[in-house]
Amino acid sequence: MTKRKIFDIVIVLLIIAGLGGATFAVYDVVFKEESTYALSKLGSTGTEVKNIQKKLKELGYYKGSVDGIYGSQTKSAVTAFQRGCGITADGVCGKTTLLYLGLGGSSSSTSSGTAYSDADVELLAKVISAEARGESYEGQVAVGAVILNRVAHPSFPDTLSGVVYQKGAFSCVNDSNWYAEVAQSAKRAARDALNGWDPTGGAIYYFNASKTNDAFMHSRPVIKVIGNHKFCM
Repeated sequence: MTKRKIFDIVIVLLIIAGLGGATFAVYDVVFKEESTYALSKLGSTGTEVKNIQKKLKELGYYKGSVDGIYGSQTKSAVTAFQRGCGITADGVCGKTTLLYLGLGGSSSSTSSGTAYSDADVELLAKVISAEARGESYEGQVAVGAVILNRVAHPSFPDTLSGVVYQKGAFSCVNDSNWYAEVAQSAKRAARDALNGWDPTGGAIYYFNASKTNDAFMHSRPVIKVIGNHKFCM
């Protein structure tokens, strides 16, 4: 039953009660705002399904057409994405899956004018927490800045989730750190990075020299060192 129908019924009952001479103490009725998250699954159609298909295509999970029809191919792509993220792989695109895809919640604009959803902020904080746990606050913001610099760079995917889930980009999405509770400092760092703070000076790579022997990373020109991370171009 919709809120409008409930409201209409309440009004009718109050009118009937008033006509009967009954006395009521009338209290304010506050309807809880409905969730902004929809539930898309096999058989669903519409704009949200198109958005899901488009995002999955950007991430390389979906090869079909963006037709707004949640068929078996879309379900398989959603399931594969869920497995890759370590969340319940049921092929249903509910609140959690939408958040991981960067499609849930409201949106806000950064100081640069770029719009990011609440899900983007949550995802960025999650990566910062997993990648920069134990680093200084500046170091945490720096990791967030690198991710955002990649979004803006032509050599990388042009969405935050695309950058985060790009194959081989961030090892944390496949290890235990990904499932740890997100640090409050990481949430603040995500906001600061989104609002334009870039301690790295434009870096698009970073690495911990003591933890990686990757020749490519060690070949990159270092422009800043913050804590245990070297930030590079």
